[in-house]
Formats: sequence, structure tokens, C-alpha cells
Amino acid sequence: MEKSKIIDIRSLSLDQIKDQLTALGEQGFRAKQIYEWIWVKSCVDFDEMSNLSKPLREKLKANFTINAVTVKESQISSDKTIKSSFWLYDNNIIEGVLIPAPERMTACVSSQVGCSLTCKFCATGYMDRKRNLNADEIYDQVVLISKQAEENYGQPLTNIVYMGMGEPLLNYANMMKSVERITAPDGLNMAAKRITVSTAGIAKMIKKLGDDQVRFNLALSLHAANDKKRNEIMPINEQNSLKALAEALKYFYAKTKSPITFEYIVFNNFNDELEDAKELAKFCKHVPCKVNLIEYNPIALADFLNAEADKIEVFANYLKSQGIITNVRRSRGKDIDAACGQLAIKDEKKEESEA
Repeated sequence: MEKSKIIDIRSLSLDQIKDQLTALGEQGFRAKQIYEWIWVKSCVDFDEMSNLSKPLREKLKANFTINAVTVKESQISSDKTIKSSFWLYDNNIIEGVLIPAPERMTACVSSQVGCSLTCKFCATGYMDRKRNLNADEIYDQVVLISKQAEENYGQPLTNIVYMGMGEPLLNYANMMKSVERITAPDGLNMAAKRITVSTAGIAKMIKKLGDDQVRFNLALSLHAANDKKRNEIMPINEQNSLKALAEALKYFYAKTKSPITFEYIVFNNFNDELEDAKELAKFCKHVPCKVNLIEYNPIALADFLNAEADKIEVFANYLKSQGIITNVRRSRGKDIDAACGQLAIKDEKKEESEA
């Protein structure tokens, strides 16, 4: 097989691998062994597939590739958060985070290289979207971050959030395939309910999640519950108004019976007043939900600051008084580049300066 025809073996289904092997004169049952090495054992080197003959391994190397993701750089925060930048096979850089907590070990993974949504408070929003990640590249992040959890804290990964770089619903097919490989018995075998996919709010794709009756959790990055403010910080809202999102969320809930999580970063002197809390409480009435109030991790590219602690407390108490389950999420990794996109931007600029 000429070089240009070398196939990314992880882009193939089990049946497709079987067909490829048969075409190469190999026995079809070997496909299942290879598939298990790739997706259950997370093997990224054909030479390590020890129950395959050496001639078969050589044949695999000649005809297929595994575009493995590798760790470029890691930073460990004083609060034990680990932020990593990852190399992709084409030299693009993405990032992921391990967030340890007493009851859980959470991997935060990226779905795109950069992002097209230009949210004003997010470092990734200041990067161009270069491409979507393939399903195996999302899967690899989970494997690498899980390894960090085991090696650094002696605990397995318990949760995955698609809240890193990019908008998962704009990479729908690869996001869904990655979830399938992470949850499948012949994959990582994680429970779907341990996975949360976060969106900035694309109404028609939220409805598609409902049509596909997904079993994972859905989070909406809301950050303002009136259109004027949301338009100001999240241009996506201009085509996906709060009314459209409310309708889509109702549809999603009707199809899945899965409550929604609203993510709400509380910005100083922007969305931190009692009136903002009242607007949020009103929006929460559309579907069964909970609210995560998030401390902002400031970035150099934007002027936003975290709201004062007493303001966040008043805000949270109001929501709770309205019967809304409310959690305050403290900012993690403040002493490292832990805000979404920060480390990747730094690495990207470093690469440019060294070029």
C-alpha cells in the first residue's frame, strides 16, 4: 500500500478492519484482537500487540497508522489540578485538565483545535478554529488524563466533561463516536451518566441530542439569562436566542428525561446582581435543572473579573430560595494556565516564536 493510502486504523469499524485484513490475506478473526488492543487496552503501537505474529504486525505497520495524541507539557497546581497541552499527529496543540476532588476524578477534554464561537471571556475564543478533533483524539485525552489520575493520585477517573477547547455540538459525529468508544463494553466501559457534554447553545443540535436519545448529561454554558447581555459576551446567542434554547431544552428533556445543568460564570459588575439571579431563576423554570455558579479564572485577553464572594453568596442563596439546586464551583488551577485555552495559546505562541 503506497504511503498516501495508509489508513488511520482507529477510523475503521470492527467489520471494516476485518475487510481490510481479509484483503491483505489475513484471517478475519484477527480483527477482534486488534480492535481490543486499540479500544480496550488503548494501545497505540502495533509492536506491542503481543498476541499477533510479527509478520502481521509488520503488515499492519505498512498499511495502517495510529495517530496517537501525546502529552506536550503538564502543569500541576497547588490545588492538585493538572493542566496538560497535547500534541496531535499534525502538530496542532490542544489541552485537557484533570480536576481532582474528594469524591471524584474528572477529566476535562477538548473537542476542537481552537473554536469558532468567539465568546468574549474565553481564551479559546481568541483562537481560530483549525479543525475538529477525530473521535480517537478525544478518546486519547481521556486515556492520558486517566493515566495522570492513577500515577499522581492513585485513583481512577470517575467523570468526563466535554468542556475544554471547542464546541462539541459543532463536531457532533466525532463527539458521539468518542462517547460510544468511551462507554462501550469493548471500549473503556465507562457509564454514560459519568459523562457531561457542555454546549454554548446551538438549539438545533440540542434537539438532535434529544432525537438520538443520548444517555450522557447535557450542560448549557448560559452566563446570562437575558438576550442583551448574552449577545454581548456570546455572539452565538444572536442566532440561538434564549427563547430558542428554552424550546430546544424542553424538547431534549421530553426525549431523554435527563435534567439540564446550567453553567453560569459570575462576572464582576456584569451579571452578578440580584436582578440577574431573578432572570436566571425564571429561565430555570423551563426544565428540571441545577445551576453551577462558577468563579471566573481571568485571562489576559479579556477585561472580565470574578464577582465578589459576598455577591456570589447572595446570588446562590436567592436561587436556592427558589428551590433551584445550586452549587458554587471554585476556580481551579489559579496558579497555572488552567483557564480554557490559556496553555494552548501559550504553547502556540512559543512554537511561532521558535519557528
